[in-house]
Amino acid sequence: MSQQFYRAIVVGGSSGIGRELVLQLAASGCQVASVARRTEPSGENIRNYAHDVTDFAAAPALFQQICLELGGLDLIVYASGVMPSVGPDEFCFEKDKQMVDVNILGAVAWLNEAAQRFGQAGSGTIVGIGSVAGDRGRAPKPVYGASKAFFESYLESLRNRVGTKGVRVVTIKPGPTDTPMAAEHVGKKLPAAEAARQILAAARTGKRVVYVPGILKYVFAIIRALPSPIMQRLKF
Repeated sequence: MSQQFYRAIVVGGSSGIGRELVLQLAASGCQVASVARRTEPSGENIRNYAHDVTDFAAAPALFQQICLELGGLDLIVYASGVMPSVGPDEFCFEKDKQMVDVNILGAVAWLNEAAQRFGQAGSGTIVGIGSVAGDRGRAPKPVYGASKAFFESYLESLRNRVGTKGVRVVTIKPGPTDTPMAAEHVGKKLPAAEAARQILAAARTGKRVVYVPGILKYVFAIIRALPSPIMQRLKF
């Protein structure tokens, strides 16, 4: 059954997929809190909150403040993510740490709060923007892929923990999307607005794991089945 959202938080709502989610939710009449380091101009139904997701200690109080100011919460989307350029022979701990801090720890800091609130209420939807990069250990960006694999395992664990209490947990696995983060990707990319539309459709119907676009479900079923020696030779 499709669900209408009335009060939502989008963490990472200033650009890319996150911004499109904010705009589409607001256009549907939902009151939306956009949480990001850079705040965009407010619009109808949109509240902006400045926050760096690596400030983990600030997340609980800000989460509670937003819920109070929105008058409740029925949806949270963690859309923050970083994917710095990594050279083929580069091993940079600072870049790796940034990906772990933003893609993993920031997500846990925010979604733990949401899972606790929704679990007590017996309702609510959690959406995490993962990546197809988390499906296999791939050579170009080891830590980015590992961070998304962690995130997707964490989301599955949340689903198994609070799903029995009426909470929906939706894992989204986008392919290359036309966003600033994927600027270095060469080839066809899905428009961010279309990615957001598909993500909200999945959230409203409570699907568990969704590839965006859907055809990637079959492409990555093949990739997951490839023997490791073949993956090593492919280097993609």
